[in-house]
Amino acid sequence: MDKIIDIEDRIPTLRERRKKRTNRKFTLLLVIFLFTLLGLLYFQSPYSHVQSIVVKGANLATGDEYIERTGIQEGQSMWEIRTSNAEEILLKNDWLQDVTVKRTGLTSVTIEVTEWKKAAYIQSEGGFDLVLENGTVYHSTQKMAPVDAPVLNSFENPKALNRMVKELAKLKGEVLSMISQIESVPSKSDPYRIRLFMNDGFEIRAVIPSFAEKMNYYPSIIAQIGESEKGVIDIEVGSFFQTYVDMYNPQPKEEEEVEETSE
Repeated sequence: MDKIIDIEDRIPTLRERRKKRTNRKFTLLLVIFLFTLLGLLYFQSPYSHVQSIVVKGANLATGDEYIERTGIQEGQSMWEIRTSNAEEILLKNDWLQDVTVKRTGLTSVTIEVTEWKKAAYIQSEGGFDLVLENGTVYHSTQKMAPVDAPVLNSFENPKALNRMVKELAKLKGEVLSMISQIESVPSKSDPYRIRLFMNDGFEIRAVIPSFAEKMNYYPSIIAQIGESEKGVIDIEVGSFFQTYVDMYNPQPKEEEEVEETSE
């Protein structure tokens, strides 16, 4: 015969199960309530708002200028910030190579910018503007003649300017620091002819396409010529040197004396 279980014997067990189930529901609701309360307190507290903005890598523009361009402000909600939008806004500036905007910590935002490096200067009405490695001309407030990079003159052809900048980027640092000015002197047959004035007193004549390849040998060329006489070094085709005296003040040939014959 099947064993008969009295319902009264099962009542305590059912009550215990019901009590545990009720406790679990209550605990779950309490946890949800606490998390909701903490969330509300967090969003109302200063810890959910931007308290500091750090800019790294700013040289051309100031940190404040970069912050202003992104539109991010102190006191703004950390969760209102769209980092990808801020990056896109900054990358519209031609002088920037790369940008990263990220939340750092609970209340900080970091803006990291990689600016194109300076290749040269170009003279403008107000002073000297920067020419960057990507060919961008960055308007500067510099008034004095620069000494940390060459000055480009008469580069009216944008294509020639861009190619010149690319060649400058290939130069060794020691050679680049020896150049004072580079002047564009195009001809009908060659729009890429240039003339350089060096800090050591020499003048160089070259063409842009082969400029960096040949100009990197400049220290060894000078060592062979010596420092006693300055002059013009032509590296357009080969390598030819002529002193300033011979080039700009050629000495006239001595005329042969002719004796007059008497009749």
